[in-house]
Amino acid sequence: MPQRLATHAPAKINLTLHVLGRRADGYHALESLVAFAETGDDLSLEPGDRLGFEISGPTAALSGDVADNLVLKAARLLAERVAGLRLGTFRLTKRLPVAAGIGGGSSDAAAALRLLAQLNDLPLSHPAIREVARLTGADVSVCLEPQARMMSGAGEELGPPLHLPQLFAVLINPRVPVETPAVFQALGLQLGQTLEGPPHPNVSPVSSEALFEQLRAARNDLERPARSLQPLIGEALSLLAATTGCRLARMSGSGATVFALYDDPPAAERAAAHIRLERPDWWVEATRLT
Repeated sequence: MPQRLATHAPAKINLTLHVLGRRADGYHALESLVAFAETGDDLSLEPGDRLGFEISGPTAALSGDVADNLVLKAARLLAERVAGLRLGTFRLTKRLPVAAGIGGGSSDAAAALRLLAQLNDLPLSHPAIREVARLTGADVSVCLEPQARMMSGAGEELGPPLHLPQLFAVLINPRVPVETPAVFQALGLQLGQTLEGPPHPNVSPVSSEALFEQLRAARNDLERPARSLQPLIGEALSLLAATTGCRLARMSGSGATVFALYDDPPAAERAAAHIRLERPDWWVEATRLT
């Protein structure tokens, strides 16, 4: 009997996010440096005759209708393209907050594709897997092989993996969902309109200090519209920026998750403990980014 397969679905963190403009097709053109956290969801696949899905975990109740889950969407799209695709029952342990700007659903879908590729002896470079990743969601492609890299276009253009120095972070989500379309709408770009601002710095870190300099020269263009929709984002950023040892505080993706970077794990752990005391109802994680 085929053995149960399992993989981790790490949180995706946008260390930078420049919006270049809005394309004629309605999508926004982006440039973003993405890294992945040790914290995340977990997904397993029990091989079987039918496609099934179960979800549990601390944030499972907030994940919406099971039938609409991106794990199932990815699996169904791949089954339409690969004749005789072996399937089974997925079991998702959901720990990440939803609608949070850290790609939780996208990372789950990418994890499902990795497991199906493993079960069916398909390389991740298989055209059907790449196509399904693009069709499932804008961030699924970058989550398929979770390594730090630049992403551009609407998220479909991926740069080569980057070997970043170790980054120690605290992630905070004030447990308020922020829907990505609403944030882009609040940004207010019309079709064909560009967003003015300094270009994205070239990311070629040779040390932690060099990387911090490059990150500080960048920004997240969605932070302002997201904060206008959800003021708690600004409060979370202020709390992080005031912690001892904070090197950079910024929002990830379209929010509401924010992050801060520190020099070492003890500094990150102390900051996380402080935030938990200040806001015990918030989701707070000290983690490492790669």
